[in-house]
Amino acid sequence: MTSTQSAPTEEAVRQALTKVEDPEIRKPITDLGMVKSVSIGDGGAVTVEVYLTVQGCPMRETITQRVNDAVAAVDGVTSVQVELDVMSDEQRTELRRSLRGDAEEPRIPFAEPGSMTRVYCVASGKGGVGKSSVTVNLAASMAARGLSVGVVDADIYGHSVPRMLGAGGKPTQVEKMIMPPQSHGVKVISIGMFTPGNTPVVWRGPMLHRALQQFLADVFWGDLDVLLLDLPPGTGDVALSTAQLIPNAEILVVTTPQQAAAEVAERAGAIAMQTRQRLAGVVENMSWMEMPDGQRMDVFGSGGGQIVADSLTRSLGAEVPLLGQIPLDPRLRECGDAGEPLVLQEPDSPAGAALNDIAKRLGTRARGLAGKLLSVSPA
Repeated sequence: MTSTQSAPTEEAVRQALTKVEDPEIRKPITDLGMVKSVSIGDGGAVTVEVYLTVQGCPMRETITQRVNDAVAAVDGVTSVQVELDVMSDEQRTELRRSLRGDAEEPRIPFAEPGSMTRVYCVASGKGGVGKSSVTVNLAASMAARGLSVGVVDADIYGHSVPRMLGAGGKPTQVEKMIMPPQSHGVKVISIGMFTPGNTPVVWRGPMLHRALQQFLADVFWGDLDVLLLDLPPGTGDVALSTAQLIPNAEILVVTTPQQAAAEVAERAGAIAMQTRQRLAGVVENMSWMEMPDGQRMDVFGSGGGQIVADSLTRSLGAEVPLLGQIPLDPRLRECGDAGEPLVLQEPDSPAGAALNDIAKRLGTRARGLAGKLLSVSPA
C-alpha cells in the first residue's frame, strides 16, 4: 500500500519556527526577523534560511539544532536543511530598536519606574567571607526554581563569578547591545570576560563607575525576575555607584560568625542609611562545621550574623532579618572551583539546603504592582 502523506505547508513550517527561541535573547526567531526564507521541495524536503545576528555567532550550532528539531517534527517533513546567513547593519539596527526602543543612549531598565525586577546587592564589610559563593548559589537556586535571573560581577578587581558559575562563554555584541553568556540558566556578565587571561584590572573610580553603568545599561538582560550584583568588599566606589545607578536596589549583607567580621559587616550594611536603600537581610556564612559524630564545631565563633542583624535593625529603625546560617562545607568550595554550584550538585547537604532556603525567601517576595496593568474597572 502506497503512502499518501501530504507535503508540509509553508504555514505549518513557519508555525513550528515560532517555538524556536534565540538562546541569547530568549525570544522566538520569528519575532526577531531571523527567518530569512522557507522553501519546500519534492517529497517533503524543507530548506530554512536563518539570519544570525553577527558573524561567528557562538550560538550558531544551538540555533541550527533547534530549527532542525522543530521543523522535523512537522507532519510530512522528510528532511531538513538549515542554511545560515548574517544580518545586515540595517537589520541589526532594527533588531536593537525592537528590543530596546529608539533611545540612542542606553538606559538602565532596573532603574525605570515600571521595573518589576528585584535587585539585590550582595555586600560584605571585608573579603574572604564567601560573598561570591553565596551570590552564585543563590542565583543558581532561583534559576532552578524557574525564575529569570541575572548576575553582575561588580567586583571588578576580584572578579570570580564566571568560574564559580561555570560561565566560560564570551559576550556577543549586536550593534550597541551586549548579549550575556548563560550558565545553569543564569545570565552573567563580568569584566573577566573582556580581559585576556588573568590580566589584572587597574582602574580608578570613574572607570569603575562607567564599567558598572555599561553592565547595567548596554547588556540585554531581558525581563528578569531577579538581578544579583556581587559587590566588592567594603563601602567604596562601586557600592556608591550602585546606589546612584539603581537606587531601588536592596542590600544583602554577608558575614561570618566572627565578632571582628561582624563589626566590619555592620559598616557595609549601614551604608543603606546614607544611600536610603532597603536592607534585605543578613546571611551568616561559615557558621559551623558538622563533625562526623554529628556535633558542631564553631570554627569562627558564633553569633556574628545575629549581632549584625540586630545592630542594623536598631540603627535603621526597621527589621533587618537574619535570613539564614550556612555551615562550613568543603564541597561549597569544590563545587565553586568546578563551576557547578552546590545547590545544584548537593541540594540536600546542610549548606545546600540553607542556601536554597535563603534563595526561596528572597525569590518569592512580591515584585510589587509598579508598571503592571491591572484588570479592574470602576464600579
